[in-house]
Amino acid sequence: MLTSNRPSTSTLHVVGIDPGIANLGIGAVKQEGTKASLLNCQLIRTHASEDSSLRLLRIYTEVKGFLKAHKPQALALESQYFHQQKEVAFKVGQAVGVCLLAAGELHIPVFEYGPMQVKQALVGTGKADKVQVAFMVRALLNLTKPLESHHVADALAIALTHLSFHKINSLTKKQ
Repeated sequence: MLTSNRPSTSTLHVVGIDPGIANLGIGAVKQEGTKASLLNCQLIRTHASEDSSLRLLRIYTEVKGFLKAHKPQALALESQYFHQQKEVAFKVGQAVGVCLLAAGELHIPVFEYGPMQVKQALVGTGKADKVQVAFMVRALLNLTKPLESHHVADALAIALTHLSFHKINSLTKKQ
């Protein structure tokens, strides 16, 4: 009989990532029934003075370690990386690439959500600001203290968005 190290199907574990080259937010959430809870979160920082290849290696190593530790059934990423500064968009794209590589090596399916989808799912309007999104993350996860950075709050928001979309898709399939 084959066994899996992943959580049972009665729970759903999701890791969310707010991609960035200097600051990458990552968070793991679990949903059991209708209750979502925080498993872990962190901010991965690199410095502009470091060689790009070392920055990407650090992101890859830390993301892969986080994924291995939490064994999610899904990885949710922010999908829109449009910036006025092309160099920033390119570097964020590199960070996304190493996150996708880590997920691919661990056979974790990846889902992407745009900023407006996240805001709509959590706050009810695609025009919500970061403060409103962070407030809803704290409320939905029943957190008493603010998170360490808006990158971490965004990562958890993306994970919670996946839980919301997963629930809607599950209900649609039952009909």
